[in-house]
Amino acid sequence: MPPMPPMTKALLLICTAVFCAQALLGGYLPLTAWLALWPLGSGNFMPWQLITYAFLHADIGHIFFNMLGLWMFGSELERLWGGKRFLQFMAAGVLSAAACQLIISPLFGSFAPTIGISGGLFALLLAYGMLFPDRTIMPLFPPIPMKARTFVLVFGLIELGMGVAGMMGVAHFAHLGGMLGGWLMIRYWRGQPPFPRRRRW
Repeated sequence: MPPMPPMTKALLLICTAVFCAQALLGGYLPLTAWLALWPLGSGNFMPWQLITYAFLHADIGHIFFNMLGLWMFGSELERLWGGKRFLQFMAAGVLSAAACQLIISPLFGSFAPTIGISGGLFALLLAYGMLFPDRTIMPLFPPIPMKARTFVLVFGLIELGMGVAGMMGVAHFAHLGGMLGGWLMIRYWRGQPPFPRRRRW
C-alpha cells in the first residue's frame, strides 16, 4: 500500500484533532456555536463557517465513515492531481455543499447547523467515478461489487430521494451540492461549458 499523500493526511489529522477537541469540551456544542454552518436566517451565520463546518463531526460513526472515504478516494486522487489541485477540488466541494445547504435550509424551515466534510467527500466520489468509471468498488453497505460510475449514480440518487422526501438529520442536499461543485471544478479544469476554453501552454 503506498503511503498516504500529505494533503489527505493533513485533512485526516485536522478533522481528528477537532473531533478530539469537541470531546474534551464536553460534546460538539461549544465549537458548533462558532464553527458550524448556521442558516442565514438563524442569526448565528458567520462567513468563516463556509469552510470551518467541514472540520466538525457529530459522533464517532460520522467521522469514521467520512475519514474512511477521504482515505479511500482522496489518496488516489491526490496522487493523480498533486496537493495543490487536490485542495482546490476539496474547497470547491465544501463551498458548493455549503451554498446548497444555505439555499435549501429555508425551504424546509430548518435552522439547525450543518457539520461534516461529507460535501467534499461526495465531490471526491464524483471525481473518482468520472476518472475511473470502470474501477470496481466494494462498498460496506451494501457489500455488492459495482463499477465506480454505478456507485456514484446509486449514491447520488439515494441522496436525491432522501432529500426530496424531507428526511431530516442528514444534509442530503449539501452532499449533492458537493457533487455539483466537484463536477463544475473538473469542467473548469478541462475548459468545458459552462466555462470558457482554457489556453494550453
